[in-house]
Amino acid sequence: MERKMHGREVSDTEIDQWADEAEAGFDVKELKARMGRPARGAEASQVVPVRLTVDELAAVMARAEREHLNRSEAFRAALAAWANAA
Repeated sequence: MERKMHGREVSDTEIDQWADEAEAGFDVKELKARMGRPARGAEASQVVPVRLTVDELAAVMARAEREHLNRSEAFRAALAAWANAA
């Protein structure tokens, strides 16, 4: 039987190693520390959906590309500038 994980074939040796690790027990703190995206602060971040027109999103993405930012970084920078301007 072919076994794949993330598009890569998994060997019987790897499966046996993982089973041995599981039977020995896992360090829960270590597992929690490596799961998911890295934290941005002391608490979990919130996802805030925002509706944009095609033109608004295109403008954000164009500036983000010029400044070598991803979309999330661009939105955070814009929000920080707006919040600190008041």
